[in-house]
Amino acid sequence: MTRLSDSFQRPLNYLRISVTDRCNLRCTYCMPSEGISLMPHEDILSYEEICIVARAAAELGIVKVRLTGGEPLVRAELTNLVAMLARIEGIDDISLTTNAVLLQCCADELKSAGLRRVNVSLDSLRSDRFQRITRVGNLDDVLGGIEAARQAGLDPVKTNTVVVRGMNDDEVLDFARLTIEDEWHVRFIEYMPFSNGKKMDHLLVPVSEMKQRIETLSKLEPSLSSGGGPARYFRLPGARGTIGFISPVSEHFCRSCNRLRLTADGKLRPCLFSDTEIDLREPLRQGAAADDIKRLIQEAASCKPEGHKLRAGITCERFMVQIGG
Repeated sequence: MTRLSDSFQRPLNYLRISVTDRCNLRCTYCMPSEGISLMPHEDILSYEEICIVARAAAELGIVKVRLTGGEPLVRAELTNLVAMLARIEGIDDISLTTNAVLLQCCADELKSAGLRRVNVSLDSLRSDRFQRITRVGNLDDVLGGIEAARQAGLDPVKTNTVVVRGMNDDEVLDFARLTIEDEWHVRFIEYMPFSNGKKMDHLLVPVSEMKQRIETLSKLEPSLSSGGGPARYFRLPGARGTIGFISPVSEHFCRSCNRLRLTADGKLRPCLFSDTEIDLREPLRQGAAADDIKRLIQEAASCKPEGHKLRAGITCERFMVQIGG
């Protein structure tokens, strides 16, 4: 069992690492229409600095690492970071969350470097709607990336769909049907109304409603979970793939949360929905010893709140693209 835990005795074994705040898409629920102020290059952790943090975290019991962004594949030579992380003793699972636009070009290299799995953000199966949601995206690029990941053996390839009322909630059944014959592993995520202070609860489609819609096809059957995350998995009878639900709002999973988040500019964030951050970048650049970094990681763990306050209408200082999700 992991030696790292928070003040509520929850074991922590999972570190999400944002490698950049840049993204080649502009998804409406993730980034404001005017864009964001991008971090200067010198403010972003180098791969060597990321590995110092990951090594210290592994010595404390972190075994799973997920690379996120922004869009992680827009950062140059990401394969090198994967290979560096794969050499760290104790880390046994390296995964990636991506929009898959660039995945066709590097899926094989990522697999060879040590990447185990990918999750692909995909919010519509309709080309025109996909372009509207992402503002600049091409659906064919994403579907090609998904196929390349499958061919490379980055299994299971999971898709993440943020369900937003009035935007794409009418596609829930379309995604669910993909799991029957084509062995898709689809995950539906509740819309998380935060970052700009506006009340956005009317956009939330709770997991209970998603399930009701899908069960017009057939009764969902529980399936074994995989990946160590918060999703709960089901199958339609006879389906080759799975359907997962992530419910951060209506049925939050805080009491089993096992993760910390490292932002691209080196802030360790105990909770996605709290602005509490522990700065690691400055200590790293001042030559902090490994034990000092481990102490800061333990401090971040001790700051982890018992639960988030999404229903209280919280406002976070950073947009999702700046945190890593």
